[in-house]
Amino acid sequence: MTSLIFIDSHPVTRLGLALMVNGQPDLQVVGEAGTAAEAIGLIGALRPDVVTIGLSLPDRPGLELAAELRDRFEGLGIVILTARGEDDVLFRALETGASAFVSKTASAPEILGAIRHAAVSASSFSSRGLAAALRRRQEAPAVPVLSERERQVLSLLLAGLSVPDLAIRLHISASTAKTYVARLYDKLGANSKAQALLTAVRLGLVDGVPEPVPAG
Repeated sequence: MTSLIFIDSHPVTRLGLALMVNGQPDLQVVGEAGTAAEAIGLIGALRPDVVTIGLSLPDRPGLELAAELRDRFEGLGIVILTARGEDDVLFRALETGASAFVSKTASAPEILGAIRHAAVSASSFSSRGLAAALRRRQEAPAVPVLSERERQVLSLLLAGLSVPDLAIRLHISASTAKTYVARLYDKLGANSKAQALLTAVRLGLVDGVPEPVPAG
């Protein structure tokens, strides 16, 4: 018999999971928790075979909790149950050592299958969307490698500085500043400041979305 604890901030989600498991001859719910702190105490006391974890807990992120549980309980099956199916969330779940990643909107057989997988193979990651996510990662555009100076130029452009102001800030000549900007545009495949900044954001080279800037 596989013992389960459901960890989710929403009581309705926990109730739905309990109803789904009810009647399954090989599964038994032994507890539920609405916070990470409560979950850690329950898991230590009850030692379940599998836990399901929602991403958004009131006291800490669900993936952070998953990573701690993997470190503390090597054989524990950990199922990340989420409404967010983005590739980056899936890969972060994989990195935490989770056993399975499944959508809250998945069918009952798929969720139950993830739980059963986690029970017998806690250290093996399973997700219906993993293969497609890996393909998308391989097909993603290559991120250009920027030199330290080019990163400085990019940061100053993001701050709204013009090329002459950039030259003053970096203590270089205007022609040298133009050369660095041209190299940066070339690496980003851009023809203007706005296009370069938007491309940099899309590729994850900078954080946040830049304010509109004039072409230059």
